[in-house]
Amino acid sequence: MSETQARPGYLLLEDGRRFGGAYVGPETETAGEAVFTTVMTGYHEVLTDPSFAAQIVVMTAPMQGVYGIRDPDVQSRRPWVAGFVVRHLSHEIGSGPADSTLPEYLASHGIPTLVGADTRALTRHIRDAGAMRAVMAHDGVSPQQAAERLAAEPEMSGRDLATAVSTPEPYELGPLDGVAERGLVLCLDYGVKTRSLDLFRREGYRVRVVPCDTDAEALLSARPDGVFVSNGPGDPEAVPGAVERIRTLSDAGVPLFGICLGHQLIARAFGGTNYKLPYGHRGGNHPVINHATGAVEITSQNHGFSVLEKDGRIEGGDDLEITHRNLNDGTVEGLVHRERPVFAVQYHPESAPGPHDSRYLFNRFVETMRNHGSSAPG
Repeated sequence: MSETQARPGYLLLEDGRRFGGAYVGPETETAGEAVFTTVMTGYHEVLTDPSFAAQIVVMTAPMQGVYGIRDPDVQSRRPWVAGFVVRHLSHEIGSGPADSTLPEYLASHGIPTLVGADTRALTRHIRDAGAMRAVMAHDGVSPQQAAERLAAEPEMSGRDLATAVSTPEPYELGPLDGVAERGLVLCLDYGVKTRSLDLFRREGYRVRVVPCDTDAEALLSARPDGVFVSNGPGDPEAVPGAVERIRTLSDAGVPLFGICLGHQLIARAFGGTNYKLPYGHRGGNHPVINHATGAVEITSQNHGFSVLEKDGRIEGGDDLEITHRNLNDGTVEGLVHRERPVFAVQYHPESAPGPHDSRYLFNRFVETMRNHGSSAPG
């Protein structure tokens, strides 16, 4: 993607606010929910995080692309963002090694990109008005075309995106080289990131990643040591069959660990409900307090929904206990079942990108699986 390929373009928000810039991408307009992330690095991980499906992502850090694109940083089989908005886009790589530049990567995948937009003003507007639908296009797209495309874009509430990003076929990854095999973890793929799988493989587990609509009996027949309920996009209330599937696994005694969307789905499986946040939590600097230790973890987050609580308890989830809480807005960030080997957190402990404060949660799940053995009936 060169400067000569760029043409005047714009981002039009649902409330009528318009932000201009240099547009590079497909001739047709694109639409999605406009959101922002405060990560300072990790643009490749952002682009390939399935949790960003159907979203136009605004990067608040002004300079993007300074260390290029590195293939090992990819987090899924392809980029998922609907669009990408940056203040400055570097065509030079300041530190290496790198496999390509960020502009080359964006162009090769046809990702609509708006460069030079006032991302600070755009971020402040989303914080004030909330995440909303938006259209991104070059200036050859008429206001009427943009309005029609915007009206056709579904709202995020009520939208099942997890089924769309889930793997179409099961696949299995063995332990990392040189690590003795310890057992089997099943991953219910609602939009899992590669780093999560690698952390289990590092501990000696085979990881079998399965479509999120896999029948619970088929999951149990594999006799897993545990089930990882992954992150993913969209409204947790709209994911078909998730509650019944998770509850069946837990009723069989299988240890469960969920993150992000998985946290919301586990809460639902035990009576909880979810609600949409005004503009969500997306970034690598969110402070979360661990009630068990009193420690404050700086966490990586990417979600637009949360678990509802009332009077310090998860509403409807009497068997669940709140373990972690966001220090910015007080929302629920972690839960544990009072009797079963089930726990979950709202954030991304795999930290790709982000700080590593919460990676202990993967070790905690390994310990849980070792203590319970293979619980599924056989």
